[in-house]
Amino acid sequence: MFDPALVQNRLGFLAATCLVAGCGSVAVGQSSKPRQPVLAAPAPAAIERIIPYRARFGRQRPVIAIVGINAGTELTDYVIPYGILQRAAVGEVVAVATGAGMMTMRPALHIQPQASITEFDRRYPDGADYVVVPAVVRHDDPVLLSWIKQQAAKGGTLVSICDGALVLASSGVLDGHRATAHWATAGYRRKTYPRVHWVDDRRYVADGRIVSSAGISAAVPTSLALVEAIAGHDRAAATAAMVGAHDWSAVHDSHRFAPKFGRNLSAFAATEYLNGWFHHPQSIGVTVATGVDEIAVAFTADAYARTGRAKAYAFARSPAPVTTLHGLILLPDRTDPDTLTRIVTPAYGTSAFTLDNVLAEIAHRYGRQTAYGVALGFEYPGYHG
Repeated sequence: MFDPALVQNRLGFLAATCLVAGCGSVAVGQSSKPRQPVLAAPAPAAIERIIPYRARFGRQRPVIAIVGINAGTELTDYVIPYGILQRAAVGEVVAVATGAGMMTMRPALHIQPQASITEFDRRYPDGADYVVVPAVVRHDDPVLLSWIKQQAAKGGTLVSICDGALVLASSGVLDGHRATAHWATAGYRRKTYPRVHWVDDRRYVADGRIVSSAGISAAVPTSLALVEAIAGHDRAAATAAMVGAHDWSAVHDSHRFAPKFGRNLSAFAATEYLNGWFHHPQSIGVTVATGVDEIAVAFTADAYARTGRAKAYAFARSPAPVTTLHGLILLPDRTDPDTLTRIVTPAYGTSAFTLDNVLAEIAHRYGRQTAYGVALGFEYPGYHG
């Protein structure tokens, strides 16, 4: 039981926490001075359509870079597009980091990227056809911003996931475009980047060669929309069926996720405050082994890590790197089961259902309010408190 008066007194701090957390508890970095506003914004389109792919440079298939920074990149934002695009087999998908070596993912796990941006540029001097940008711990990272601007100048389509839009906005490539991002950063975005036409109530927004998406779970429909743009509706529908997604509509209600008494504030209080205050975090081992479904692993680890009741670790019997179903390299965090409170094994098959399954597990173990708070952080419309 929590005290409503206490929560009300901390509501302002909660909003600030959500702003800093944004996509996956990654900090909003310092940014440049706000740009001058554009006076009129175009009306949003009724249906969002990503421009169909057109082959460039004699390529048989598009080159797709999923890029993050080594110091901290949102796990689900990074892994879900990688997994869906690989499963659709629509292009050459490369997991990229700003530098060489391990990537620390937020809020959990570690990944060995397939290329640094320097290595990627050496392999693909003409640039990527698509660049997918997750939320990162510093959206004003100078190396990442410079690379994003270079890729945009080479004609690539930029696709931000959740608060990866802050990276695009910081680079200036969003100026004059329609865009969206995680609901919790709406006020910050409008104040800091007034030349961007920020849109609510859309899971994703497509404006020319700029595509952006709402909260973390929007990575699924956005990735499927990208599959449709590259390979057509039938391929997107087949991929959606494989991962267990119902559709990839852009229809969304952003405002239902904001903290409000009588609606969801107790759920926010649970995950943001009370669980951390009154419970010692459990150590949850997420089993990883060769061929593991990377989408299921990401959803499982990410969701548990957001409860305020647990810390998630990649668990394997050996410290050797683990190659996932579609070639992503995970680095085990724990190999001794005695160091873990509980070990969970991600489901295989229709991996988009994993989030529903994990939320049900969280509700059983930690209570429905905690599960609802996790769903709100994911900006996931499929779970109701």
